Amino acid sequence: MLLDPRHGDFEDNAASPEQRSLLAIVGSLLVEISPAKLLFAWTISLLLPGVLLGLAPLVASAWISSLSQHALALSEVGAVLALVVIAALGWLGGRPLLQVAETSFWSLNALAVQPSYAFTREALGHLAELLWRAGATSASRTRLRRRCSVGAGILLSVGAASIAALAWPASQWTATINDLVLIHRVVLPTFANAVVLVSFYLAVASLAWSVADASMEQPADLAGFAAAPSGGCWRVAHLSDLHVVGERYGFRIESGTAGPRGNERFNRLLARLAEIHTVDPLDHVLISGDMTDAGRPVEWAEFLDALAGHPELAARIIMLPGNHDVNVVDRANPARLDLPFSPGKRLRQMRTLSAIAAVQGDRVRVIDGYGKPSATLNQALAPYHDRITQFAQHGGVRRAAALRGLFDDQFPMILPPDQDGGLGIAILNSNAETHFSFTNALGLVSEAQTRRLEAAIRHFPTACWTIALHHHLMEYPMPVKTFAERIGTALINGSWFVRRLQRFSDRSVVMHGHRHIDWIGTCGASKVVSAPSPVMGADDAVSYFYIHRMMVGPDRKLCLAEPERVEIARS
Repeated sequence: MLLDPRHGDFEDNAASPEQRSLLAIVGSLLVEISPAKLLFAWTISLLLPGVLLGLAPLVASAWISSLSQHALALSEVGAVLALVVIAALGWLGGRPLLQVAETSFWSLNALAVQPSYAFTREALGHLAELLWRAGATSASRTRLRRRCSVGAGILLSVGAASIAALAWPASQWTATINDLVLIHRVVLPTFANAVVLVSFYLAVASLAWSVADASMEQPADLAGFAAAPSGGCWRVAHLSDLHVVGERYGFRIESGTAGPRGNERFNRLLARLAEIHTVDPLDHVLISGDMTDAGRPVEWAEFLDALAGHPELAARIIMLPGNHDVNVVDRANPARLDLPFSPGKRLRQMRTLSAIAAVQGDRVRVIDGYGKPSATLNQALAPYHDRITQFAQHGGVRRAAALRGLFDDQFPMILPPDQDGGLGIAILNSNAETHFSFTNALGLVSEAQTRRLEAAIRHFPTACWTIALHHHLMEYPMPVKTFAERIGTALINGSWFVRRLQRFSDRSVVMHGHRHIDWIGTCGASKVVSAPSPVMGADDAVSYFYIHRMMVGPDRKLCLAEPERVEIARS
């Protein structure tokens, strides 16, 4: 044929970073994006939190001023009672104001402040590697990373302090009720306050982050594997980034026409895994995200149908959400933007949660208010069954809002150890809250989720753990070709999360996917395993995955033996 449709064309490469440069994708984005929708999204996610944050000190000062004037009008016993009432009202009235300000501040922090630091650090690192690539070693990259962290902190601190100094003359930190009534008086001070607060925080925080990043243990290749166990061990097959598509000849977003089409390789993978399991049974099959290419219902149907043919494997599968499962707005258009309250993101979350529940809902448990793994996932979702199905059938902003927080509240899920000293699996959601296909790969592990993880692990003081998430913790000591490979892919707060993991690193292994790269190493005392994608890559390549063997060493630490590499031929 002149044009064989089975071989795809440039439409299949529209959003592929392997086929198009980051600059080319940005150019297409600028041409195709909806300015009105982008402006509205920025207003909701950036402008509105900024206004609320900048207005908070003015409202608080006006409130205190008004109550003080009323108190001064009273005398003796009445004044004392009035002060008590005022203090109570101030506490009750101030808490919502404080919560609004705090929520707005952390929203801006997640959307702008932390990404700014991560972007600057990785940009400096990439530029430095380009200039000194010749003769680079793992040790030299470690030193370079430390210096780039410090450099990024200094650059951002100076820049943020300069912005804060420029905005300071227009700021205003006290107001009266009359000022608040005359809105035009507080518009400029409100924005100036927000700029000063965020800039001052960035100036201080970037220095703190840079010192913490530079002083912490840097990622390094694993020094060596433990001796092969003579007795029992846990065998965990680690899969990731399957990117199941819904068309027989469909191409995946990232690789475009350069990658394998359809799901044949995935089906061969399952067949090979079933053969291995028959001969030497597996304890777990971990899929660390991106089961689908864009979270479409037909993709989930293909994935679940494939698992249905291997019930013995399905009974051992543990999976978690990847960015392609929940954050890709439109697989063919990186300029596609969902508004923060639109039902599209919520629908992708419910599809993913439903699929996870179908596979492991009776085996994994969610964390209760006391930090203890209690109800199974299916039990936790049962009260929301009608709400979820109604939303899936009819959509709507109000139905989407009624499910707000449900997805995030289920993480971390815990597969408890089957005995004292056994192996548990903690399943995290590391996807940042984005509504833009172009930024779908951003990762973030929230403070609340991390606290729940720590509380759950404390309930099993003798257990060993596989901590599973989708995103890689930070850039690992290996060369990269393009800036697109390293920016917007690692956890934004990866260094912070690594430090939180150190307290139980002796009895845990972190497993993730996302970058499609094969790496086993350490970040501080934490052992880290990055999974390759067994389906992505060139058509003529032999893909592979690993079966990891874990056991408890003589010092009661969780050890990794050399993994078994399993290759999947093209056909």
